[in-house]
Amino acid sequence: YQDRKGFAVQNFSSDQTSVGEIYYDSSNGQFKTVNSGGAPIGTWAAGGNLNQPRGYQTGAGTQTAALAIGGYNPNALNIVESYNGTAWTEIADMATNRSEGGGSGTQTAAIAAGGNTGPGGATANTELWNGSAWTEVNNLSAAKDNVMNTIGTTTAALFAGGYIPGSSTRTAQTESWDGTNWTEVNDMNTARNLAAAQGIQTAALVAGGTVGAPSHSSNKHEQWDGTSWTESTAINTARYRFCGSGVQTSATVAGGTTYPSPPTSKTEFWNGTSWTEVNDMGTARALGSSTPAGSSSALLVAGSSDGGYSAATEEFTADDFQIKTVTTS
Repeated sequence: YQDRKGFAVQNFSSDQTSVGEIYYDSSNGQFKTVNSGGAPIGTWAAGGNLNQPRGYQTGAGTQTAALAIGGYNPNALNIVESYNGTAWTEIADMATNRSEGGGSGTQTAAIAAGGNTGPGGATANTELWNGSAWTEVNNLSAAKDNVMNTIGTTTAALFAGGYIPGSSTRTAQTESWDGTNWTEVNDMNTARNLAAAQGIQTAALVAGGTVGAPSHSSNKHEQWDGTSWTESTAINTARYRFCGSGVQTSATVAGGTTYPSPPTSKTEFWNGTSWTEVNDMGTARALGSSTPAGSSSALLVAGSSDGGYSAATEEFTADDFQIKTVTTS
């Protein structure tokens, strides 16, 4: 961005201009406006491949600084990979092999909790990542799997829903992490597992998941205000085993399984009021990991697609701004 006195406008960024501004582009003799970009006009593109093809893993971080944690192929894994926006690199393993666990945080400060350790097995184990190594800390109140995402940071996280193998049932239980201990707080309105979760410990959302036997896809969506869950506008496509990124007022979800159909490539954007379908992924996929700490306009999805465990990665990106020519009619 140069000025509004005849120079072409290029490379807008949030510290250079504001949505709603108008300028004159003398190169073509037109007035133009600066408009919001955002998830509704985002597009998907291929990213770098994982070193270990897998599914059922969880994720942490952002599109250009991500972690893929654990997973399954053909057994539960303790492998962790780090992404720099171009390529994945294997880093220090977790102490516990796990798939379908919860994970959140950043590339240098992440939390992994719960998960499936093998046929019929689940763990309550929690581990923290400090950028160099994983450390075992205090456990969840109960062993749970079928989660895929937690919410928040290594000092303020939320673990909602999942499956408790011993009880053979999905749970609505929510646990809050203060950096040292997990504490049970108010339950969700709907027991569910394999849902998408975004936000922070005091302002979160959980969408979709499975709510019945054997794997009944849900479109239900709930929001957390730090104290209790409230039902909100349903997503357009009922699904589970899908990915998401963003915050409570601006989130994107993608992929997943729409039982009894195969995985979907559908992507939806939440603006705080309603869900809107946007551009599809290049490949229909479920069971992959995403970047819960990222924005709704920069989502990374890695891992399993229909027909087997995959190493493929896709990146969803939307510009901060879009430029429109002023017209009259």
